[in-house]
Amino acid sequence: MNLRRLLIGSAVFRLALILYGEWQDAHMEVRYTDVDYLVFSDAASLMASGSSPYKRTTYRYSPLLAFLLIPNSVLHRSWGKFIFSASDLLVGYFIYKILKQRKVAEDLCLYSVMVWLLNPFTFTIGTRGNCEPIVCAMILWILICLMNGKIIQAAVWYGLVVHFRIYPIIYALPIILVLDPRYVQLGKKPLLVNWKSNAQRPSSQSSMEASTRYNLWTAAKSMFSKERVLFGLVSGGIFFLCTGLFFHLYQWEFLNEALLYHLTRADPRHNFSIYFYHIYLQYGHQLSPIEKLISFLPQSIVQLVLISSFAQDLPFCFFLQTVAFVAFNKVITAQYFVWFFCLLPLILPWSDMKLRWEGLGCVGLWMGAQLHWLLWGYLLEFKGQNVFLQLWMASLVFLLANASVMTVFIRLQRFSPIFLQINVTDPKSGVKSE
Repeated sequence: MNLRRLLIGSAVFRLALILYGEWQDAHMEVRYTDVDYLVFSDAASLMASGSSPYKRTTYRYSPLLAFLLIPNSVLHRSWGKFIFSASDLLVGYFIYKILKQRKVAEDLCLYSVMVWLLNPFTFTIGTRGNCEPIVCAMILWILICLMNGKIIQAAVWYGLVVHFRIYPIIYALPIILVLDPRYVQLGKKPLLVNWKSNAQRPSSQSSMEASTRYNLWTAAKSMFSKERVLFGLVSGGIFFLCTGLFFHLYQWEFLNEALLYHLTRADPRHNFSIYFYHIYLQYGHQLSPIEKLISFLPQSIVQLVLISSFAQDLPFCFFLQTVAFVAFNKVITAQYFVWFFCLLPLILPWSDMKLRWEGLGCVGLWMGAQLHWLLWGYLLEFKGQNVFLQLWMASLVFLLANASVMTVFIRLQRFSPIFLQINVTDPKSGVKSE
């Protein structure tokens, strides 16, 4: 097995799933295609005819997504599925590229890529017509740009991805912190920590203990370095440029649906979130802005704790941030899990987790909590039973499962700063001078 064969095999498998999806949609009552894909396609059709994509109710994405799917109404209705599946494969390639650049062994790189490409959650999400693989590919490309010292390019893509899908805004602070001039300087390719040397670190040394040595809050004195200021100005400029352009084209309709809606969203439908039951009970009553925004408080506190502890190990910090953000979000659907699945392969080479015990235990706990929730969801959705309270308790169990899995990952992870400090490390030997 090599990367080329793995990618080709994955591409053929995804093509088969798309073709099968066409057959199932035409011959079976339960559709294979995600309902969101129908929303995307309708919005793209409206845009192709010169109308606003927001005339399609429940379209709450950037107009860029509808623009990408205009060929759905010109070439074939499955055009978008091929775009999303191609992005899915690109994520696998980017995972390999990132790990190889950090000198991870070839076989471990391939195993890590398989965690993404052979994951049922990921190979169905794109073939069913969900756009999340595009976002995942952009996030990984930003990491690649940062690892190669391409700060401006990383900033451009970061501003674009935040406009495209608002949730990556949570990565802004750790990126700013990691752009410490002691490690990253304009015009210079940063030195990366070698996986082989880091792999020798004793497993008994926990991530939290190691992270205190590299805590980037000590770099606050240089918070306004030219690297950080440049990244902030460029990424912010791209975000506001895209937002301003589409505001000019679609006015408040765009701003309310694509951005503001996600800040004050109150969805009474059942989902994995612990907040759904309160929202359901309050359905029909006007929620105050404070009630709509209060859920961001636990998210913000957890995010700050994780960033202050793990920012310099950027992929690991991204992974923990995303799991925590999803777990504490007001609305959680299965597609959100892809956000952290694309980051999971980037941290596995630094984990002391054994597949037979801790690994399978984490998978069993997380999947078991999810299946438990799905059982009550089935009774509510298909049997019409009044099990809202039981479903909410299942959401609490799912939150606890996510927190437990995060704790295991933190305990068994070898903290690895992504960059070496400039001028105190021999680039040939990779050994710090004392």
